[in-house]
Amino acid sequence: MEGRIIDVQGKKLYIEYNNSFENKPTIVFLHDSLGCTQLWRDFPAQLAKETQCNVLVYDRLGYGKSFPMFSHERENNYMELEADLLNELLDELNINNAILFGHSDGGTIALIAASKYPENIEAVICEAGHIFVEDITVKGVSDAFEAYQTTNLPERLAKYHGDKVPMIVKAWTEIWLSERFKSWNIEYLLKNITSPLLFIQGEADEYGTLDQVEKTVHQVSGSSEKYIIPDVGHTPHKEVPDLVLNKSAEFINHVMKNKN
Repeated sequence: MEGRIIDVQGKKLYIEYNNSFENKPTIVFLHDSLGCTQLWRDFPAQLAKETQCNVLVYDRLGYGKSFPMFSHERENNYMELEADLLNELLDELNINNAILFGHSDGGTIALIAASKYPENIEAVICEAGHIFVEDITVKGVSDAFEAYQTTNLPERLAKYHGDKVPMIVKAWTEIWLSERFKSWNIEYLLKNITSPLLFIQGEADEYGTLDQVEKTVHQVSGSSEKYIIPDVGHTPHKEVPDLVLNKSAEFINHVMKNKN
């Protein structure tokens, strides 16, 4: 897929968009807190092929090939704001039949977008998302920040984000490690999710417990299912790509069949 920069509400975002399947949904991939388009590797293309769906992958502002963030300072509702921007991006591209596939922060953004803009969202795959803050999450972020300070992680990240690395690390770690963010919770939004939901999580996820999954699938208004994978951590689509690909394709194909 060829990439390009698109201006959405004054924010210049890098996107890769393939809409060659007429009258088919678009699977929209939402990366994690240090991720980007490139780090999905060939997973989006594989899932698009398995489902005969269109695909949109993009870098949030500050990440990958998108323009830098305006500031590293984030409010508690920063993921809600990202969901609003996602909706603007979908409008810009005339996508009103999105299937959201979000990982970690991206999973949370997918849930929020599905609750606020149900008319544009046909289904949600949430992989290792968060709906509230847990001690394990704070510890995971703290450990990642320590790795950033003591290993070659900055150099590895720079391959994908260039000189924007210090900004995105600061933005992510400062908010999640702050006292004020401990009360963050989006459970109140879940009842507004009417589209089918698949929640994927590794049983050994170092950033969240299975409470995140259970409380999500039981509070949404639409159909929901969970896919818990033993001995897998925070990135199932990288650790066991075939399992995640097969389950996701099965879910999407079922959603499309039921719609028709």
